[in-house]
This record gives sequence, C-alpha cells and structure tokens, in this order.
Amino acid sequence: MTQDQDIGVITALMERMVKYRLPRVLAIRERVEGGAVLEEQELEFLERILEDAQKAAPLFQDHPEYGGVLGKVVSLYRHITAKALENEQARFRD
Repeated sequence: MTQDQDIGVITALMERMVKYRLPRVLAIRERVEGGAVLEEQELEFLERILEDAQKAAPLFQDHPEYGGVLGKVVSLYRHITAKALENEQARFRD
C-alpha cells in the first residue's frame, strides 16, 4: 500500500470508530461503571473491536502518529471488562 492509501484506510477506520463504535463503547462503560454486568452482545461487540484493532495494528505501526488510538481502545476494553467482572463477582457476594 502507498502512503496515501494507508492514510485513506486509517481515516476510514478512525471515522468508523468515532461515529459508530466509540459512542457505544462509552455507553457500555457508563453502564458497567453504574454496576451493570456485560450482556452477551456487548461482550461480542467489545471483542470484535479488539480483534479489529489487532488486525489494524501493522498499519498503525507504520504510522505511529495514529498508534495511540489502538492503545486507548485496548485500555477501554480492559477497563470495561475488568469492571464488569468486578460487578459480576459482587452479585454473587451479595
């Protein structure tokens, strides 16, 4: 891929993240921070985002100026799943 093609793909990925995925991820985070557990479709959605981020990693390695996005996606995934697990465990303790 050429430099221009790389930037075009990155732009499309970023646009999809900002318009469609990030709002849903933030809504899921808000729910689990409020004490909810993950629903199956939410977990599948988060896993799909993580898989997509891993697939896109080589492209972002060639363009480190965008690489921070992948780190933030992984960080959000970890935070949400850890909090959801904590909430799930609390349900069984109560």
